[in-house]
Amino acid sequence: MEAKEITEIKANKDNKEYVLNAVSNQGKLLEWVSDELKDDEEVVKKALENDGEAMEFASDRLKDNKKLMLLAINNAPWTACYASDRLKKDKDVIMASVKKYGQTLYFASEDLRDNFDIVKAAVSNKGIIVKYASDTLRDNEDIAKTAVSQNKVAIHYLSQRLKNDEEIKKLTE
Repeated sequence: MEAKEITEIKANKDNKEYVLNAVSNQGKLLEWVSDELKDDEEVVKKALENDGEAMEFASDRLKDNKKLMLLAINNAPWTACYASDRLKKDKDVIMASVKKYGQTLYFASEDLRDNFDIVKAAVSNKGIIVKYASDTLRDNEDIAKTAVSQNKVAIHYLSQRLKNDEEIKKLTE
């Protein structure tokens, strides 16, 4: 049996006024609205203000909207995974996410995986995510120390040179 609010949102999926009210109270109800309203900036913004996870149900066009993506990330940092390919290359978007949710580095563009500031922020809260950093940054002592200090297992993903570094090895003791 379906929840009452889902049945009601499905019955009113094209009614913008009804949908605006519903998603402002339960953002993830966006899943059940019409494609047209999933592509409506006002509706999606209301949903994201309530629950950043609603970004999953926004149209592809709005997943490419930097302002809306930052709103989603602010409320649910992991939602950067829904960002368009263009926004996965955007330093502001990825930085907003990795500061709180290091795993986002996995979704970042190759260029951003080679960006010191992005990687440092990511490994500060999820050391093991260093495995998705560029080879260059997996050979950076500052990144290595931060990653291993956060999670000792991160040493396995560092360059061979840093795996053998005495100072870094001590951080795993």
